[in-house]
Amino acid sequence: MAVVLVSEPDRGIVTLTLDSPANRNALSAALVGELADALAESGRDDGVRAVVLTHTGSTFCAGADLREPPDPGAFVALLRQLVELPKPVVARVRGHVRAGGLGLLGACDIAVAGGPDVSFALTEVHIGVVPAVISLTLLPRLDARAASRYYLTGERFGGAEAARIGLVSAYAGADDGVGVVLEPVLEGLRKAAPGALADAKRLVTARVLDAFDKEADALVALSAHRFGSAEAKEGMEAFLERRERSWAL
Repeated sequence: MAVVLVSEPDRGIVTLTLDSPANRNALSAALVGELADALAESGRDDGVRAVVLTHTGSTFCAGADLREPPDPGAFVALLRQLVELPKPVVARVRGHVRAGGLGLLGACDIAVAGGPDVSFALTEVHIGVVPAVISLTLLPRLDARAASRYYLTGERFGGAEAARIGLVSAYAGADDGVGVVLEPVLEGLRKAAPGALADAKRLVTARVLDAFDKEADALVALSAHRFGSAEAKEGMEAFLERRERSWAL
């Protein structure tokens, strides 16, 4: 069963929907693979002007699937694919976003969040790992002081704070006016010349891609080191068993 749904283009806008609510749209090998395939197809389709990335259920993405994780190289390739895609990618979020899900938002060109339940957290340190690979898309965009706070504490924060620190482009409010906020955005993309749009995207993603070129290998190695650590073993077991971690004070 597919875990990424692909719409027919609507005046040049194709919607890719993460549809694995049973595991809160976690980054499984299947989801990463299907999303990569759908993005590639959208990139080749001259009838597609832009891509909207959204979700079913109450969670946009819960981060890595601890039961069926993707290959780290495949996840890095997916993040780079989002950044390099010659079509703009717009995230539409109504719900929770955790850990690696924030990396997806960072890779999108525009992100709008809204609704009463929207929340974000970089929870990696709470299970003994670190937000290593997703730093490629997050650190070039986030306010530095905010990155320090949320990388180190794993605190939850809301949509207004996500907009303030640069994680999302706009917060539509608790009444979920995401569609209202997105309407002029999508109309603007539809009016843009395709070649100019691709070149403009290259201008604004150049620094993010520079981070991939310089730091991807080291961050993949750091991620593998942390996931192989005794702390990660304890943290993931505690998470799956729904108990407190041994180090928590």
